[in-house]
Amino acid sequence: MREKKDNKNSTGNGRMLWKPGNMVYPVPAVMVTAADREGKSNIITIAWTGTVCTNPPMAYISVRPERYSYGMLKETGEFVINLTTEKLVRATDYCGVKSGRDTDKWKETGLTPIPAQEVNVNIECRVSEIRELGSHHMFLARVVAVDVDEAYLNEQGRFELQKAAPIVYSHGEYYGLSSLLGTFGYSVRKKTVPARGNKKR
Repeated sequence: MREKKDNKNSTGNGRMLWKPGNMVYPVPAVMVTAADREGKSNIITIAWTGTVCTNPPMAYISVRPERYSYGMLKETGEFVINLTTEKLVRATDYCGVKSGRDTDKWKETGLTPIPAQEVNVNIECRVSEIRELGSHHMFLARVVAVDVDEAYLNEQGRFELQKAAPIVYSHGEYYGLSSLLGTFGYSVRKKTVPARGNKKR
């Protein structure tokens, strides 16, 4: 028999109890662009972002005050959320680990400020409120415009996300989203039963 170890972090049912932390993963990995009043711009990779309201359309990003782009965000109150793809995963990571204080991220990644031809969707935002929550400050913003690359629209003008090969982030790792698994409401939608024809005798 093995000696039973007293593990204070065990709940006794095969599960471990961890200290409080953010475990809502995966999350989007987006590149946020911002500029100061003189026009100097920067790219910052953000994982704490998302939708907060439909009408009016609103989104948020949470940024540490020590980040280089933080001052730009407070100064102008404007930013753009750029959705990222598998093609851009290296640039996404680079813009998250390098500081704009000593690096020209536009030059190093080969991206261009205007137009952002390498990015599929640009969500232009105007800050309406800043909440100082702790390690991060949340920038609540209204979405004032959305720019979409026509290459990812179908014949009906609908954006097809799977064509863009988006990426997500989870605990220091980037993942691709390989396929569409379902559409909203498909779990309760009635299946179409083909009409039965007359049986031949």
